Amino acid sequence: MSIRLENISKTFGQFQALSPMSLNIDEGEMIGLLGPSGSGKTTLLRIIAGLEGANSGRIQFGDRDVTNQHVRDRHVGFVFQNYALFRHMTVADNVAFGLEVMDAKQRPNKTEIQHRVKHLLEMVQLGHLANRYPSQLSGGQKQRIALARALATKPDVLLLDEPFGALDAKVRKELRRWLRSLHDEIGFTSVFVTHDQEEALELSDRVVVMSNGHIEQIDEPAQLYAQPNSRFVFDFLGNVNVFEGKLTQSRLHNHNAWITAPSSDVPMNSGQLYIRSHELSLHTEASKIANLPLKVVAVNPIGAEVRVELAPHEWQSEQIWEADLTHSEYDRNPVKRGEIVYAEPRNGYFFRENSHQAPEQVSWQSRSLDETVK
Repeated sequence: MSIRLENISKTFGQFQALSPMSLNIDEGEMIGLLGPSGSGKTTLLRIIAGLEGANSGRIQFGDRDVTNQHVRDRHVGFVFQNYALFRHMTVADNVAFGLEVMDAKQRPNKTEIQHRVKHLLEMVQLGHLANRYPSQLSGGQKQRIALARALATKPDVLLLDEPFGALDAKVRKELRRWLRSLHDEIGFTSVFVTHDQEEALELSDRVVVMSNGHIEQIDEPAQLYAQPNSRFVFDFLGNVNVFEGKLTQSRLHNHNAWITAPSSDVPMNSGQLYIRSHELSLHTEASKIANLPLKVVAVNPIGAEVRVELAPHEWQSEQIWEADLTHSEYDRNPVKRGEIVYAEPRNGYFFRENSHQAPEQVSWQSRSLDETVK
């Protein structure tokens, strides 16, 4: 079932929760609404569900206009962050609940309900827990039961509000894989809310990045990561270092630090250079590309990477910089806490001063990384 939102807006008193926005979701697509708290993503999800009314705009499910329909008539499944399971009911009874409260004309017979519940519990790999109560389940098991209950009525659209927010990191990762696999197997249309960038990029067919009631960018995960169109999107996707400087003699200067303009067709100007943490290399001396002295604050092995936290030395930045090195890179130059090192960018994204345009991608890859300042 496709979803079309046209000029949807919402206010709570004097507060503009959603500015007029439009969004088209294709049938069978999984869309992630990504943004910080207060960005409007949960409000938008609840408006799609019918749990909130919009102040303006139109909502269409396929060819059906549901703008003024009650939530019970929209035929959506909703999965809440806190699971919302009935504590006095068994797992099987929780899954059957939506079927048993349907109108008599639509309600399946008891045998069909039992068959559907059994099938759903097997689908979420919890058939052996049918007679247990929610208090006897883990967080991950509760979330699977909540999802099975939402799917029981065969909804046209599945909506999920921070579905993995209350779970630990390992369980979240396992359930993300499982949900994506289930989505591909069944082919339902789904929209989920998250503030977790990794979750949105891993699960979604397309990601809708929201801020202050606006849609900042809509893109496929790879495109979103490769070409963020604003400072907000870049900042929110995380692991980015910002060098702000004035252009003088083909160098971007910040006090004693500087970066040479790259050999590219992009003319540099004063502004901000965004450099992702994995696009930095660390050296014992400055190079012809950059003089970026940094003091090592912390060295943290994280899985396949070593994350080095760095404080600007003799120049100004409002943030602690990060460099993500492979273990082999770190072994070649094992920096230690308290040392002064020199960072060098390989690629970056340049935002011109006082410009609201999308950034320009720049690269130093063609220059020698081994040349040092004489």
